[in-house]
Amino acid sequence: MPIKVLVAKPGLDGHDRGAKVLARSLRDAGMEVVYTGLHQTPEMIVNAAIQEDVDVVGVSILSGAHMTVFPKIMELLKEREVDDIVVLGGGVIQEDDIPKLKAIGVREVFNAEASTQELIDGIERIVREYGRDRARREAAASR
Repeated sequence: MPIKVLVAKPGLDGHDRGAKVLARSLRDAGMEVVYTGLHQTPEMIVNAAIQEDVDVVGVSILSGAHMTVFPKIMELLKEREVDDIVVLGGGVIQEDDIPKLKAIGVREVFNAEASTQELIDGIERIVREYGRDRARREAAASR
């Protein structure tokens, strides 16, 4: 079963060429991709992720609002008791903020210079390490 990725563009970001290139590259790599389009709220992103039953939410953000958007996404996932969707970030995110984002549950942050192959490899690795199969194994082991 292919990895299913939701590519999301939150807030007022008006530039989505990179997100569209990424979506196409992920499809070419055999992943199933859902692209939300521009101007998504955290609520819209989380609702789409749950409705589409994705493995990964990739949030592309260029506006500098990452310290507002990511905590809200993580909070909403927790409220909905969703712990098996991996959240990743990409775009223009200050290096100093990356540890803070990881501390709230964002699994990886890719900077704007990351190649599409680095993103593909990273998503595949992260899903193996933290994705649904692992979550299911851990749940079964704790029974």
